[in-house]
Amino acid sequence: MEARVQSVAESLGLELDLRKTAAELSPPQRTSLEIVRAQMRECRLLILDEPTAALTDREAERLFSVVRTLKEKGAAILYVTHRLDEIFCLTDRVTVLRNGAVVDTVETESVDREQLIAMMTDSVPVRAASRRRNFGSVLLEAREVASRDGSVLSGELSVRSGEILGLFGLGGSGRTELLECVYGYRPMSAGTVELSGVTQTRPTPASSLQNGVALICEDRRGKALIGDLDVRDNILLTSIDRFSVGGILRRKAEDAAVRTQIDALQIKLAGMGQRIAELSGGNQQKAVFARAMMTSPKIFLCDEPTQAVDVKTRDEIHQLLRQKTDEGCGVVFVSSDLGELLEVADTVQVMRRGRTVRRWENENLTAQQVLSCCYET
Repeated sequence: MEARVQSVAESLGLELDLRKTAAELSPPQRTSLEIVRAQMRECRLLILDEPTAALTDREAERLFSVVRTLKEKGAAILYVTHRLDEIFCLTDRVTVLRNGAVVDTVETESVDREQLIAMMTDSVPVRAASRRRNFGSVLLEAREVASRDGSVLSGELSVRSGEILGLFGLGGSGRTELLECVYGYRPMSAGTVELSGVTQTRPTPASSLQNGVALICEDRRGKALIGDLDVRDNILLTSIDRFSVGGILRRKAEDAAVRTQIDALQIKLAGMGQRIAELSGGNQQKAVFARAMMTSPKIFLCDEPTQAVDVKTRDEIHQLLRQKTDEGCGVVFVSSDLGELLEVADTVQVMRRGRTVRRWENENLTAQQVLSCCYET
């Protein structure tokens, strides 16, 4: 059986460590595992729900090759995605849903990007996030960071007040792991992290929260949310001590603060007592941001913050981050979608094989320049 699984994985160009449990795999590896599992039997209908959400461009191309091969063999593919480029690259027909209802089904070649966006957002225009050039003082400086597990060898970060720093790299480059080191979630073996002039060699999540740092992690279901808790309790997880007096919780104050964030972020839900797992992916991600806002952070470490959300929510997250930088905050923005990163970031930094290798001001910067840096040897 193991030999067969390995053979299927290799035939698809996928690499998996079969000795690990599924829980130990990264999000891209879990996606690869699901694809291999689907290919273990002859399938006539393959349903793929956001399969590239956590994949790099290179990994996504491998998946596209698999999809095309299955199509040539006569299989039907139901492909769910929020990435419009993938729709035009892969599909023959497109069905658009909005608020739980089918808007229309059209031939892919009969529509363009703007028409699809209009259908998805009820004709609400998607605004491109503006970039800025004038920044304040340095809020976060990480120097020569190395992780204990070797995933980060020499990571650097410098984020200024008012700046969105885009951090890009291929799968395994160490971009996620660098954020986790800076936040204190992943142990460091070397390097320093300086927050507003205070230097730390062993940051912890608790010290990061106290120093105004919020982490929006890549895997919201596995690491950010507790599915069995309601929306209210999930939003309060990192700030509950603010509402305790003499060991007694002030429920009215809690409810008022949570309601403020729900209204500000326009989270759609039946009520604060609804289980977080029952919300859509976009509203779950808004709840993650709502929890971050409860601690009034000055620095946002955002790892794939728009992963598996709709176009409108993606735009709202971009606008939220720009609003926070306008207020003087700093943002680190990690995305596998290079086009998105170039749209949002003021400054772009590349990691390769655990090391920071290049940094640019995002002025006429092209995807080809960034990818060329990623693939240099």
